Amino acid sequence: MAVIGAGPAGFYTAYRVQSKLPDAKIDMYEALPVPYGLVRFGVAPDHPEVKNCQDKFAEVALHPNFTYVGNCPIGDTPGSLPLPLLASHYDALVLSYGASKDRKLNVPGEDTLGGIYSARDFVGWYNGLPEHRDLNPDLQADEGAVVIGHGNVALDVARMLLCPVERLTRTDITEYALEALARSRVRRVRVVGRRGPMQAAFTIKELRELFTLPNVSFHPIPSSLLPPPESISAFPRAQKRILQMLHQHSSASSLPSSSTNPTTSKSWSLDFLLSPTAFFSLPTNSTCLSSIEFRCTTLSGPDPYSPTCPVSPTTETMTFPTSLAFKSIGYLSLPLPGASSLGIPFNPKLGLIPNEGGRVVIPVETGPPDFVETGTIRVPGVYVSGWVKRGPTGVIASTMYDAFETGDAVIEDWVGGGEGSGGKSVEFMEFGGAGTGEERRGWEAMEGIAKERGIRRVSWEEWRKIEEAEKQRGKRGGKEREKFARVEEMLGVLE
Repeated sequence: MAVIGAGPAGFYTAYRVQSKLPDAKIDMYEALPVPYGLVRFGVAPDHPEVKNCQDKFAEVALHPNFTYVGNCPIGDTPGSLPLPLLASHYDALVLSYGASKDRKLNVPGEDTLGGIYSARDFVGWYNGLPEHRDLNPDLQADEGAVVIGHGNVALDVARMLLCPVERLTRTDITEYALEALARSRVRRVRVVGRRGPMQAAFTIKELRELFTLPNVSFHPIPSSLLPPPESISAFPRAQKRILQMLHQHSSASSLPSSSTNPTTSKSWSLDFLLSPTAFFSLPTNSTCLSSIEFRCTTLSGPDPYSPTCPVSPTTETMTFPTSLAFKSIGYLSLPLPGASSLGIPFNPKLGLIPNEGGRVVIPVETGPPDFVETGTIRVPGVYVSGWVKRGPTGVIASTMYDAFETGDAVIEDWVGGGEGSGGKSVEFMEFGGAGTGEERRGWEAMEGIAKERGIRRVSWEEWRKIEEAEKQRGKRGGKEREKFARVEEMLGVLE
């Protein structure tokens, strides 16, 4: 079985298959030399407890039938492995490569003005993702910043902008990001969303962490946007806890008093019912952001406190002056080059590979605007896990359960009581290469091909050397680790 992507979804799927099919040979391919994907590059540095799952992933990698193939991109460019060629040497293929594209606002100025950053890029920058090592956001451009989006990533961005740097010095945040945050002029952060408080996607943990930052105040939410305090008990537990916290911090202004040092105090707000319509430049500089225009919206459903209540635009607009903005409105997966030649479909609207319980399927009929899929045909032996399966939602725990579902599908198809013979319930991949009925050799067959294509594979043992070097670097600065943020630096450890 080949697993494409060494993030949580890939590892949890491999773990599930290992636990019930210990003789299964699993090869995991990762484009970067280092594993763990979102856990390494997406989880906030001040959330070390979320990264404990790496210990379980390391156990998976030490299984005698597991092979880690790092620094090996899958694609059709020089220095990568073509997916059709790889598939020909495996019985099963699990696609768990995550979401590498940002959703766009599609408003004027979004792609042309400096000072506008993707939250995904910003998070990757401070977490040491090589792709964004040189992002270098200008955190000295303005004292105010606007974060567009009401999910957990948006709150992570706001927290990192407002957090005292001394709280981060012992974490695994990159040193270059720490230095930039120490020089930051940002004092006021607006977190803006197009819907209301009850439709926001953030969770209680991220909300609480912002409220507990020292010397950071909150601009109260207008009471008209929140359900009356006496009605809160009727809401589900998760919503109830968020409402209680919002009411608690909105009952009276928590802005610093006049005795508070204005040069050190910071503040933030949750701004609702605002949809961005345009980014404007400075009159004196057409390349730099100066303000953002928002269209005011209104909750238009019968129940404004329903999580699914829609919004409608109004004729009113509001403009926030700022030279610094972050877009956090979600991610999208992209199709892998060569996937279509294997009959693997892709839904471009949703950024997903169509599947049923992790089994990849070809929709027989699709109809706009909702891309309704009716009647499906299996793509034998091809599975999906993680964000490319269900979309970029949920936490690590939900990724685990989702991956277990995919792993169980693989197991059921291989040994479950289906209509096949020889204990094999369904047809598996037969994309040529080894030939029908012949044993697939996996990485053993691909290793020579990879070398011919100039790929310098990183093994699990070599990754551990990189990890140890990072820990030694971190120890010198009193940190758990200091990540290498360039591929050349990672590979340099192995020379």
